[in-house]
Amino acid sequence: MSHKSPKDFFAPLAVGAPAPLREIPARPSRAIHFFDPSNPKMVDKIPQMVGTVDVLLGNLEDAVKADNKLAAREGLVRIAQETAGLGGHSGPTQLWTRINSLDSPWVLDDLTTLVPAIGDKLDVVMVPKVQGPADIHYVDRLLAQLEAKAGLTRPILIHAILETARGMANVEEICGASPRMQGLSLGPADLAADRKMKTTRVGGGHPGYLVREDPVGGDIAGERRTFQQDLWHYTIAKMVDACATHGIYPYYGPFGDIADVVACEDQFRNAFLLGCVGAWSLHPKQIEIANRVFSPSADDIRHARRVVAAMGDGTGAVMLDGKMEDDASLKQCLVLVELADELSRIDPTLKELYDSIEVD
Repeated sequence: MSHKSPKDFFAPLAVGAPAPLREIPARPSRAIHFFDPSNPKMVDKIPQMVGTVDVLLGNLEDAVKADNKLAAREGLVRIAQETAGLGGHSGPTQLWTRINSLDSPWVLDDLTTLVPAIGDKLDVVMVPKVQGPADIHYVDRLLAQLEAKAGLTRPILIHAILETARGMANVEEICGASPRMQGLSLGPADLAADRKMKTTRVGGGHPGYLVREDPVGGDIAGERRTFQQDLWHYTIAKMVDACATHGIYPYYGPFGDIADVVACEDQFRNAFLLGCVGAWSLHPKQIEIANRVFSPSADDIRHARRVVAAMGDGTGAVMLDGKMEDDASLKQCLVLVELADELSRIDPTLKELYDSIEVD
């Protein structure tokens, strides 16, 4: 198997295509809100959602019936062309799309329609059911050819969904397959089916996945507490490591029980603590949850800034409130401080909150 020279990795894959990015920009994307561009009720709400959600994603794949595929594609073109502040470099809300799967009869028309028509506003193309790097290479080359033909000056980025066991096994290679790679999302429902997991839930925990206290005095039938475990811990952690290795961004995907906002918040927070930068939103009530969970709290930022101030030049160690803080502590705190700075640039409410924090 032959490999390209590393210096060729950032050469455009088509004559006239824009130069690939050497670093994926850290644009806040706490909630990726899915909408069906063929649904008039959803489409009517899009203009007033600009500025309230980090990412609006026009969904062309699952949840869009075969008879509506063309209407969804054409609807997304209209929305992008007519909605101010949506997509592109400077808009407050990014525009993404999820194209149809690469083995479907619709995906080629998705790309050949969208890139010439709205490629200047389309920030990210989400590719479902990615099995390995070859899937990314295919979309990468095709996007370059279409960008060159359309005269685009910035590359459209690629986001892969991990929803097959093979995709998980190849996650490192997927992350490093192209300089277009923006990030990965966990697709728990399809992944559960592909793995033959015995859960019918779309994300979240399961009461059967638990550990039980040891018996007291050998009485196995006596009172013994149980503790529900996280089905997705290994998967998210593996995805986060692969993304961090390649300088791209991991996301938790959908939480299907719209009514259970408490468990949704728990799942989003688990993902946030493990390193994810955002999650999907399937209903407007989940936008509020994601915006809150994936934004550091005032207490987190106050502590992080205190550590940064106390560490001075970043070397050595200091005692703060009875706890040792050193170089590793500083790096942890800088993750939160830098995230707060990024969020302050797009969210006036958070900017006011973070600016009001006083450090002792």
